[in-house]
Amino acid sequence: MSDEHTETGTGWPKPAGPARPGGPAGEPDPRPDAPDPDELSPLSPQGRPESGDGEPVVDPDGSGERAGSGGRTEDESAGSAPAAGAVSPLRRFSSAAVMIGVLLVLLGFTLAVQLKTTSTDSSLAAARQEDLVRILYDLEARESRLRQDITTLEESQRQLRSGEQGRQAALEEATRRADELGILAGTLPARGPGLAVRFEAGRSKPISASGVLDAVQELRGAGAEAMQISGGDRASVRVVASTYFLDGENGSLIVDGRRLTGPFTITVIGDPATMRTALNIPGGVVAVVAGNGGNVIVEDREVAEVSALHVPSTLEHARPVS
Repeated sequence: MSDEHTETGTGWPKPAGPARPGGPAGEPDPRPDAPDPDELSPLSPQGRPESGDGEPVVDPDGSGERAGSGGRTEDESAGSAPAAGAVSPLRRFSSAAVMIGVLLVLLGFTLAVQLKTTSTDSSLAAARQEDLVRILYDLEARESRLRQDITTLEESQRQLRSGEQGRQAALEEATRRADELGILAGTLPARGPGLAVRFEAGRSKPISASGVLDAVQELRGAGAEAMQISGGDRASVRVVASTYFLDGENGSLIVDGRRLTGPFTITVIGDPATMRTALNIPGGVVAVVAGNGGNVIVEDREVAEVSALHVPSTLEHARPVS
């Protein structure tokens, strides 16, 4: 081996590197591509990249890639975009807020429509102001009558508990109740203020059984206490809870099995003003019959007589209990 091999101590020639031009100490390198002397040496701790805990990251193979960065340099890691599947929290919150707002609006609209549907009465909405005033007056009059009935019943209760007059008061109360029940059952005649309602058929369509039944129901709802229906031949039938109506031949009616010919007249006892209002309400009996070409004539009676009687059924199994 030569002296050069001996000096290196490896037995092989020392690789020759680029010779740094000599010069006085402290002078800059005269080469045009020389590095800036102010740059820190890559071997110094200040020039090495650091990890998150402040320790310098060692590049063992000198490839210039930062360890633990998945094969990317610091510049590539800093400038890389977020993952494609990531969603911004602000965007996710905005979508949820919009969906909640839409659901709240739909819920409010549904509640408003439901409230309007349930609180609106089609028959009263189409009524005139005069009809509404009349209905209000009738309701107030009915309330007054009910309060009077309550007072009368309370007075009867006090009399029944009063000792000496108790027995006589009980007998009078029983008689009064029997008369009332007899009138309601149709077994006793009755008289009092009321109406006479006459149905005249038109040329195109006769008076139907359903129309007469609607009139009876509206009169009962208006406080009718007793009524009967008469035909053109003066035959009369007492109207009670079990009375039924059927359409007969040639415009006639079958009432409780008896045939009546037109025109038909219902004589009813009750408050005339209240019952007249019930018949003339928009969409009521008078309006329906007039729409079919007929006519309904309503007359007030100071004394209306209901003389037809209903024959009660013979009871086979029931017995009164004393």
